[in-house]
Amino acid sequence: MNNRTRLAAAALATAGAVTLAGCSGGGAESESLDSISIMAPYLVTNAPSDDNAILDELENIAGVDLDINWVPNSSYGDKTNITLAGDDIPHVMVIQGKDPGFVKNAQAGAFWDLTDYLGDYPNLKTTFPEVQEASSINGKVYGIFRARDVMRAAVIVRKDWLDKLGLALPKTTEDLYEVAKAFTENDPDGNGQKDTYGIIIPKWPGPIGSNSPYDVIETWYGAGNRWAERDGELTPSFTTDEWLEAVDFEKKLVDEGLVNGDYATFDSANWNEPFLNGKGGIIIDVHSRAGVLMSLAKESDPDDFEKYVDVTGNLVGPDGELHAQPTTGYSGFLAIPKAKVRTEAQLKTVLGVLDKLNSPEAGPVLNNGIEGETYTLDGDLAVPVDDAPQALKDAVLSYSQLGMNVTGFQGYLPKQASAYEQEMYDKRKAIEESDLASAEYDPAAPYVSETYVSQGAQLDTIVSDARIQYIAGQIDQAGLTAAIDRWRSSGGDKVIAEINELASKAD
Repeated sequence: MNNRTRLAAAALATAGAVTLAGCSGGGAESESLDSISIMAPYLVTNAPSDDNAILDELENIAGVDLDINWVPNSSYGDKTNITLAGDDIPHVMVIQGKDPGFVKNAQAGAFWDLTDYLGDYPNLKTTFPEVQEASSINGKVYGIFRARDVMRAAVIVRKDWLDKLGLALPKTTEDLYEVAKAFTENDPDGNGQKDTYGIIIPKWPGPIGSNSPYDVIETWYGAGNRWAERDGELTPSFTTDEWLEAVDFEKKLVDEGLVNGDYATFDSANWNEPFLNGKGGIIIDVHSRAGVLMSLAKESDPDDFEKYVDVTGNLVGPDGELHAQPTTGYSGFLAIPKAKVRTEAQLKTVLGVLDKLNSPEAGPVLNNGIEGETYTLDGDLAVPVDDAPQALKDAVLSYSQLGMNVTGFQGYLPKQASAYEQEMYDKRKAIEESDLASAEYDPAAPYVSETYVSQGAQLDTIVSDARIQYIAGQIDQAGLTAAIDRWRSSGGDKVIAEINELASKAD
């Protein structure tokens, strides 16, 4: 049954105070509450007003008043800390990530442990157990995760260059090398000059395991995703033989000039420019960048934009296997502070409201807005209403911050502007679905090492810096190995021991 059918068939909850029956697991019955307070970030210029059609619809579905404290995204982290230290705490807080601050607060008892409760709420019982496990803290669930695309890694290629040279989209890492070499040496733009290169790589702002092009290639080589399991033990990916092989491959690309020469300093904010300007032909990034590049090409060449961009997914590694790199699959949580929600009865009431806010009825409101006002439907695709008030359009982007989607996306996908753009969008979604079956999840994601919480950023820098130095030829393999040994002796071995101890307890 599609969302449209479910919407038509579902009856909205009656507005008013919420009183929910006790869950099947027994325990205290829910407590009646007239209002639920929520703190959430907004990413647009202005926060939604207290009186808007989206809020009215959500309150109708939830059956309770929603008192939302909107906080600018730029100051949300500080506001979170101030709020937890104060007396004015909401029933629900959007927590933007599993950072050390959240971990410490959760382990200190600041938030409800939801592990044994979510299964009693049909819209909160996730269909993505791997993601819920990754979002947990040592197996305990302290917030309802906000689902995001699990599979995003892709290879984006200049289609006109492929066509010019009679090449196909790469399917393997060896294909990637051959295409990059051809883009560098075989004059793909036909100007008679050797002024192009294969792969565009920017200076990456994050450390090891932050989904850089290097990290993606290393996963393709079978090194794991941040961590890997070897002989029954969890170990960082950079301690594996496959990782060293992958870094040698990356160095080969650089040594042969198949990558932009300024890869160590090139600003990632300008990542699109060499692709659009005909200097570089391949980007390894999230598949949505293909859509961005297509839109930019359409702006500059509206009559012939279809020729520039093509995309494929994760590549088969040298072992003949597809090791697809997923994201964590979530972007923060909706957590419930114990300082505000003091009893199990109140907890069940709040969870009941969140269950309704993750229902098929609420999903389109959170993700698309109001049918007829912010969007119309063409089949099961949402078409934006161009003349909708800007404040209402902005409000949709803000309310989407409350979307959990833990049972799947609860809204309508957007209809693209042209048949070709729709075809390419559908292709990206199909790639995403196909690659998901080969996802290499981080096996250590659920576990929080105390040493890593305090030293992780510094430790990871040791290896990420050494990787770039090795690729650049500033150190040899012995120097790279020495850096990994320094990571171990500086606290890394302790991190490994703590992660494996936590994993053994979970088993």
